Amino acid sequence: MTATDQPLALGIIGAGIMGERLIGAIHGVSDSPVRIAALWDPSPEALARVGAAFPGVPLVADAAAVVAASACVYVASPPASHLGYARAALAAGRTVFCEKPLAIDRAEARAFVAEAGAAGAVNFPFASSPGVAALERWIAEGAVGTPRRLSIRVQFARWPRPWQADAARWLDARAEGGFTREVVSHFLFLARRLCGPLDGLSGTVAFPEAGRSERAIDVTLRAGAIPVTLTGRVGGVPEDDHNTWTLEGDAGAIRLRDWAIAERRDPDGTFTPAPDALPNVQARPIALRRQLDGVVRMTRGEPHHLATFAEALAVQEVVEGILRL
Repeated sequence: MTATDQPLALGIIGAGIMGERLIGAIHGVSDSPVRIAALWDPSPEALARVGAAFPGVPLVADAAAVVAASACVYVASPPASHLGYARAALAAGRTVFCEKPLAIDRAEARAFVAEAGAAGAVNFPFASSPGVAALERWIAEGAVGTPRRLSIRVQFARWPRPWQADAARWLDARAEGGFTREVVSHFLFLARRLCGPLDGLSGTVAFPEAGRSERAIDVTLRAGAIPVTLTGRVGGVPEDDHNTWTLEGDAGAIRLRDWAIAERRDPDGTFTPAPDALPNVQARPIALRRQLDGVVRMTRGEPHHLATFAEALAVQEVVEGILRL
């Protein structure tokens, strides 16, 4: 086996749900392109929980030990800490795979992107999604024709979602949290990547509960030349998490539903899933494997499909603009 055939040494900072998901995609997989070199979290309880669930994962004493053990560092901690860990990894000559947003301060995020170059990527799973690949294929085949409009809708029974309850302290706070940063950002990334740069923002955002994150947004903007309507709501719906991203054109319409299911609109107006469409729980492992392949290529300095720091910053600019309407 050559050096480039060896699994990439990936260190993980953060033992929350995102770190745990990536560990699950790597741990015990014989042909994984990545191995877990180290895991650390400032919470001993979180570290112990994940360590018990995945025996053999190397648990280390601090973030510096993660950096020392790794070729690439996955930063899966709360947003306010992202850039501190990312800068430490880059200073040590490592690459970085980071959760979004890059920072909670846009000026700091801009400065980081200017200094970091191409030595990293940001975790926008739609870059690796089988459902998005189907949308791209349909667009190339002419299923949409000339795009006329894009609509994005997200709905939640409550915020944070039940599986995020342990992170409610920051996920439901004005500085770092809210569904616009956590969820809408993904759909804006998709709009930007498939349709063009985002601008022309206007609309309203509602913060009805003091100190807590937004509960409603009603926004218009443009993705390239395409008008976009974006709505988001917490409450009043039964689903924990329901969303649609719908692109309509003069030849037809396509959409992504509930994170993963690619659908085409029939002549009668109903949407039919692609024959190979999978619900998110089944599609996620496929996307994670593609993400890991991208992380390897990024670390080797090869072309990759992951979201760049610059793409993540462009999305963050719009997200923060929405929250200041």
